[in-house]
Amino acid sequence: MPDWEHDSDTEQGAGVLTETRERVDKPPLYKVLLHNDDYTTMDFVVSILRNVFNKSAMAAVQIMLAVHRQGVGIAGVYPYEIAEAKVAKVTELARASEFPLLCTLEKE
Repeated sequence: MPDWEHDSDTEQGAGVLTETRERVDKPPLYKVLLHNDDYTTMDFVVSILRNVFNKSAMAAVQIMLAVHRQGVGIAGVYPYEIAEAKVAKVTELARASEFPLLCTLEKE
């Protein structure tokens, strides 16, 4: 809640209200990266992007192709706790499907 100060000019009876706000820094953001390998299928990567990262079909295919062609692609950018949870979920789903898909996070 803001702290309010009341500055008054006693000769004229006028007052001015000023608001003091504390500056709150935004949390640092982290990129969630998917890394290419020779075993994880393209369909599985698209599925991960759609289900874990809520990407549209078109966006998921574009990211998957970036991973395939460049070796790594950005699945999303999030605060640390969310990025960490998404990395864990991707790893869990990949291992359950017996894929070696590597998902990491990197400070933006």
